[in-house]
Amino acid sequence: MDSRGPVFSSKNSKGDSMSGLLDKERIIAGPGFNRWLVPPAALAIHLCIGMAYGFSVFWLPLSKALGIKDAIKCGPEVGFWAQLFTTTCDWQISTLGWMYTLFFVLLGSSAAIWGGWLERAGPRKAGVVAAVCWCGGMLISAIGIKTHQFWLMLLGSGVIGGIGLGLGYISPVSTLIKWFPDRRGMATGMAIMGFGGGAMIGSPLAADLMKSFATPTDVGVMQTFVVMALLYFVFMMAGAFGYRVPETGWKPAGWTPPPAQVNNAMITQKHVHVKKVWGIPQFWLIWMVLCMNVSAGIGVIGMASPMLQEVFGGSLIGIPAKFGELDKTQLAAIATVAAGFTALLSLFNIGGRFFWASLSDKMGRKITYIVFFVLGGLMYFSVPGSAAAGSIVLFVGAFCVILSMYGGGFATVPAYLADIFGTQMVGAIHGRLLTAWATAGVLGPVVVNYMREYQLGLGIPREQVYNQTMYILVGMLVVGLICNLLVRPLDNKWFMTDSELAEEKKLAHERAAASEVGTSSGGADSIPTAVVVFAWLAVGLPLAWGVYRTLQSVAKFFA
Repeated sequence: MDSRGPVFSSKNSKGDSMSGLLDKERIIAGPGFNRWLVPPAALAIHLCIGMAYGFSVFWLPLSKALGIKDAIKCGPEVGFWAQLFTTTCDWQISTLGWMYTLFFVLLGSSAAIWGGWLERAGPRKAGVVAAVCWCGGMLISAIGIKTHQFWLMLLGSGVIGGIGLGLGYISPVSTLIKWFPDRRGMATGMAIMGFGGGAMIGSPLAADLMKSFATPTDVGVMQTFVVMALLYFVFMMAGAFGYRVPETGWKPAGWTPPPAQVNNAMITQKHVHVKKVWGIPQFWLIWMVLCMNVSAGIGVIGMASPMLQEVFGGSLIGIPAKFGELDKTQLAAIATVAAGFTALLSLFNIGGRFFWASLSDKMGRKITYIVFFVLGGLMYFSVPGSAAAGSIVLFVGAFCVILSMYGGGFATVPAYLADIFGTQMVGAIHGRLLTAWATAGVLGPVVVNYMREYQLGLGIPREQVYNQTMYILVGMLVVGLICNLLVRPLDNKWFMTDSELAEEKKLAHERAAASEVGTSSGGADSIPTAVVVFAWLAVGLPLAWGVYRTLQSVAKFFA
């Protein structure tokens, strides 16, 4: 399916360019532009939409939005559909969780549907649409909270916000790869690291705001949504207007594309059109590679806290007792330790995105994924043994490595696609590949949760219920490894001909004349170093604050 996507009128009644500021032709960088201004623009958007990971911070207060101190429980006659419209009882946390599901289903589907439009419209227009959808969706959700209409929350943040997620997520991919042909993995790793870090900033910020706005008659969530929507809109618009695209043929000063024949068969110099990828075997192999890597990782993310508590029980606080033998005070104490464990995993998830993606520039994308699957499989396989031995250090260490590779898989795959399918439409192809993420978002948690309940139903002790699950996840990684090993360079029949490529570049409004950095000492796009430094501080300081707050939680684990 090749959709034109959201449409902006390019002319007003006077014949002037109404949307000129958003048109791709207006953001082609001139001589002297500093490419290091593009990554912070991408981070500004990804750090905002990454709050999708942190929305669970709202579930508990929203589940008491009417009762305030204690939830007003719905009767048995009030099912899921009735909860969409009821104003007499509070929403269940399980009902609120559907918003989280919608986020990632809509992220994958919207990225797949409008990826082709994005390549032609350019990252600035896509970034603006993402900002309007994500922040506008939060404002609609705020109305839903005020009126206690859950369907408005699903429509606002779930559907409209989910579309903003998809467009915002892929908006910088193609642009960054074209600005950093010498460091594809590192460039996309920086942006996608921001998506992982969004919750690290947003969750504590939301908690602080709710605490500030809470009153004896209000949990403070509605006001928090409004404030965060406005803050995010400013940051996302700044990021969108910070985007620039290079001229056709641009390359960094002193860099020469490596010859395809020398240890570089996996990096093509040609380009595949997005409309062909559904029929290419290599696309589906990489689809399975991403799906298996994400399924295994995402399956344990949601269960990390209860898993640690049930496996180690009282030993987390120095008490020789199993989980089922603890009293309420002791359960609260180990829950605090487990929260620190979850925070620690989030740090490795984020750090792994930049570390592994950057390392893939040296190792190659295929070898990097081999490491993910082999090392990850060994880590999962070791978990039952470390749990049986009571080794918290080995148990936690294994999951830290696993989560680093989970994040690394997201950050490395755009560069993998650019290597195999070329850079012309890599953003659109990446959008279609994200359907693997949507699939994994259902598959992984279902496997882990179902196996846990099944094992408990058999009467297996809580500290052992995850053993079979770990072996199933090893099997998923084996499937991913096989698919990755089968990836080969594409046959020439899949690439665009010179005339097809020229037509696509015309539709994408690319400037035909090529220039190289260093051929001009200035120009309209000459950016002072101070501006670049300010841009990095604007995204770096919030991220540093988020890391600091996360480390405070991690300290509880090591206490």
